This record gives sequence, structure tokens and C-alpha cells, in this order.
Amino acid sequence: MRRPKLVRKPATPFPERGPHRYRLLMGGASYIPAMLEAIAQARRYVLLELYLVEDGALAERFIAALCEAAGRGIRVCLLFDGYGARGLTSAHRDALLAAGVELAFHNPLGLRRWRLSLWRDHRKLLVVDGTLAFVGGMGITDDFDPEVRGEAAWYDGMLALEGPCVVDWQQLFAATWRRWAPEADPLPPPPEPTVGGTPDGQVAGSPRHRGRVVMRSVLAAIGRSRRRVWIATGYFVPTRRLRRALARAARRGVDVRLLLSGPLNDHPAVWHAGRRFYGRLLRAGVRIYEYAPSFMHAKLVLCDDWASVGSSNLDHWTLRWNLEANQNVMREDFARELADEFETRFAQSTLWTLSQWRERGRWQRFREWLYGTIDDWLVQLSYRYRLRMKDEG
Repeated sequence: MRRPKLVRKPATPFPERGPHRYRLLMGGASYIPAMLEAIAQARRYVLLELYLVEDGALAERFIAALCEAAGRGIRVCLLFDGYGARGLTSAHRDALLAAGVELAFHNPLGLRRWRLSLWRDHRKLLVVDGTLAFVGGMGITDDFDPEVRGEAAWYDGMLALEGPCVVDWQQLFAATWRRWAPEADPLPPPPEPTVGGTPDGQVAGSPRHRGRVVMRSVLAAIGRSRRRVWIATGYFVPTRRLRRALARAARRGVDVRLLLSGPLNDHPAVWHAGRRFYGRLLRAGVRIYEYAPSFMHAKLVLCDDWASVGSSNLDHWTLRWNLEANQNVMREDFARELADEFETRFAQSTLWTLSQWRERGRWQRFREWLYGTIDDWLVQLSYRYRLRMKDEG
């Protein structure tokens, strides 16, 4: 059965800008204190957009910081996904509202909206005063907090940036905020972005095109790469175009490596479904590492000296259903820093060879076939459903 094609190819509406100050914050022990400190030092407003939010010790820390900021007159706007934040209980929601925090939910679940339930907000974004932004893959759950989970905490990271692209991140937030908080006052205007500096960054995202902008920018970077393509993603169920791009890069001599989740993960079915592609990629020369210490949840891309950090897993959900956005970085010093981070995690991972992969057992092969078949069905159904909704709309 041939998949229907969607022909529109969106480009990011945001220009390349610069210069920026970047900080790569890998691991909860790094980005959690930095984000809490930024909230504590806010002077005008705090904008927070997240997919995964649930009660726990980490939620208590963030809620306390957000309520404290609202109590000293800072405008605090929270935009959580209606499905991903279902673990945030009414007690915490009421506490936020009582402190003066503005709270909205993207596409809340409900019987009247069941046909739209697949559209989710998967972005992870914190903007403070229009001058500082954090983007990446974290959520506010105890799984990300090493103070709670210790060495079992999920491996993820956030990119802190200061510079003109922060204005673009605020525009992304504002567009979604207006949709789901229509009665709220307009957001404060961000500072005017600087012009004339050396461009070293670009926001890959769009209010209208879901995650297709991210996918297109990554595919373009893979296509022009000459030395390396290193990708980290927690949920590896790649599209056909991405698989082909990786295989072609490896065949032309590019060092293509994938840093993926291993047996320690929160969705074993997705893990098995993605593993069915290992054989073909290994035959093409792609090196596949499965992270061993904990669940690998980060979303990182490094193509030569071009990097991308954000929320996208580069899968069909990115293409069709999820609001996603990444920060693209074009700077050699940042590429070296990210490469060092990759090398550290490669050393902690299991490297699959083609001969080892061919020796895997029948039970493993059956699970790949089973969950891969289910994934194919879901993709077919989702494509046709989306096209029908488009026609009806």
C-alpha cells in the first residue's frame, strides 16, 4: 500500500541571526538549577511551554519558583500540553492559579475534541524577559531529576541561549498562547533583536507546520555533510526519507553514528519497532550505539559543524502531529563541545556490529516484526486520517 504524499514543504519563517551566547546543559544536575535560577532572577516575565509535566519532587521545586516569581509581580505564563500534563493534579493547578500564575493547556482532552486528540505540543521552552531562552528535551517529572532518581535519571539536556533568536522563540510561544489562552492579556513585547551581527543560529520551527520545519533542516544538513552525522534521539522510529539520507551519507564516506535508547526505556514497543531498521542501516555503514546507563531521552544533531538541539525525535509524529522546534547552531566551538558530549556518551553505550545484529534471537526478531507492523498500521491510519481532516476542513 503506497502512502499518500503531502506535497507542501515548509521553510522556517525565522532568519539566521547572531551573535549568541550558548550554554549546553546536559543532565538534570546542570539544566534544572540553571532554569530555576533564571526564573528566580526574572524581572518582567516568565514563559514556560512543556509537554510532560506531572506531580513529584521536581514539580514542587518548579511550582514554588513560579509562584514566588508571580508573588513579586513577575508575569508568569505556563502553556502545557493537555495530554502530557495530565499528571499535574488539580491541587497543583489551583496553587499556581491562586499565586497569580496564568495557566493554559494545548488541545485539552475531551469527548468533543476526540478527533483532534493526536495534535500535541511537544516543545520544551523557557523564555525569561525576552533575553534568555532554554530549549531542549526535558520535562518536569522526577525521571529527569538526579536528586530523586540518582544514576537512573533520564539523560537529556537543554540549550541556554542569549541573543536575537530569543525573540523568535518568544514569537513561537506567543502564537500558541494566543490560540489556547484567548482571553489573556497580550504578552509583553520582547526587546528588539540586534541586527548586523555574524549569524550563528536559527530557530527551526513554525506555528503552522508542526515539526516539518525541523525535519527539513536536519535532512538538508545531512545532505550537505562531508565529515560526520551524529544524531541522538530517545525514540528512534525514523521516516523513510531520514533512513535514506543516513544510508546515503554513510555510503559516501561520512561518519554516521546514532546514539539511541537501550533496554532502559519507557516505551519498549517503540524501541522494538525502531530496531527493525538496524540491519539495513548497519549494512550501509551506519554505526549504532545503544545508551546503557539510563534512558537516553536527548534530541541532538551534529552534522560537520552544524548542530541542532530541541524537542524533535525526527519521526512521523514530528512530521504530522507534534508542535516541535529546535535551535540550529552554526559555530565551530559549539560543535566541538557537542562532539565531546557525544564521545562521552558513545563510550558509555553498546555498539552494535552487523555480525552481532545478525546473531540476535528469534524472540527479538518476532518483537521487531510485531511492533514494526503495528507502527506501520498506525502511520498509514494517521496519514489517511490527517488527509481526511484536511479535506473536511
